[in-house]
Amino acid sequence: MLPKKLTLTHYIFIGFFLGIPAGRFGGPAFLPVADVLAEVFLRLLRMAIVPLIVTSIVSAVVSVGHLGRIGVKTFCYYIASSLMAILTGQILVNVLRPGVGANINLEDTPQHIAAAQQTVRDILLHIIPENPFASMAEGDVLPVIFFSILFGLFVARLKEKSRTQLSDLFHASFEAMLKMTLFVVWSAPLGVFGIVARIVAKTGFDSFRSLGFYFVVVLIGLAIHMFVNLPLLLLLVGRVNPIKHYKGMVQALIFGFSTCSTMVTLPLTMKAVTGNSRVPKEIAGFTLPLGATVNMDGTALYECVAAIFIAQVYGFHLTMGAQLTITLTALLASIGAASVPMSGLVMMSIILKAVGLPLEGVGIILAVDRILDMFRTTLNILSDSCGAVIVARLEGESLEGMGEPLPAQAEA
Repeated sequence: MLPKKLTLTHYIFIGFFLGIPAGRFGGPAFLPVADVLAEVFLRLLRMAIVPLIVTSIVSAVVSVGHLGRIGVKTFCYYIASSLMAILTGQILVNVLRPGVGANINLEDTPQHIAAAQQTVRDILLHIIPENPFASMAEGDVLPVIFFSILFGLFVARLKEKSRTQLSDLFHASFEAMLKMTLFVVWSAPLGVFGIVARIVAKTGFDSFRSLGFYFVVVLIGLAIHMFVNLPLLLLLVGRVNPIKHYKGMVQALIFGFSTCSTMVTLPLTMKAVTGNSRVPKEIAGFTLPLGATVNMDGTALYECVAAIFIAQVYGFHLTMGAQLTITLTALLASIGAASVPMSGLVMMSIILKAVGLPLEGVGIILAVDRILDMFRTTLNILSDSCGAVIVARLEGESLEGMGEPLPAQAEA
């Protein structure tokens, strides 16, 4: 039985699977049509990147405002857990190399990528823009991200009237960009159709073998972060039993897996963390909504693997400097991207732009993006909950009774 209303995900799948026979049977004669569809989508994507970065990150940083003691501890956890996720994905994709030898004939074939020519020192200096407006005009996203975070921090320190005026301006601008981004991502089915048709017309079906390998590598990385990294943080930093915490999160994780939304799952996450794990409501009420906005371990890991996979498809060996760029961009871009429709697509575009890889690679990985989105959203939710537990323990809370049934009076 067909669903009553097709979603964007359905249309992307339709575009992908229609692109295969179109490229197979249309052959080179179909390329002019495929090229136009692919290029329109990619140009729309490029158009939205910089304004979206500025408005989303400034808006997110201003919303956090002045960080107190709990806020600083919360952000330290977010940075640590996200870095662990990114490095896990980075190690896996470099060891297993799913994109090496892939027979994917992409339209754009750059001879080199800028980030591969930079040293670690060059990248760290490059983050600070001499002229932020020039960086915006050139689409140089890492300096734009740095400037947006810094600008948001100082907007939050203005007097109330000026802070409110600028805050309202950026929140409204972000709302407008959300609507524009939604329009852009709705062009994805046509873009995916064009990109897939173009690839199949040139290389046939062999081009998609490595995509399955990439899919498995991402799942392995998400599993390692979920069952190794986060439990270690709970044990070593939070000094709590991870099994007791995980048992109480099952319902929220299942719901998040099915909805692919951290924000929609927030009430269930809050109930599990305060009920099963005994985190005080004032701590959970701060850390969990903030985590749903800026903490994206699963997404950051996925984007890192995807960017290096696409570089491997193009035949590039990424230097330590280039991979540092990917790590920093994935970490910094995650601050404002969580609230954006199809945030994985947007973050992927930002990272590819920062490294200097063509955006065409996005069309390949969109084929498996929806399935992976279910797994990475689940990890995002679990990471937020672990953060609440760790911050509560760092604040001196005992969390006595974690994993035990609530008393009847407390349940009522």
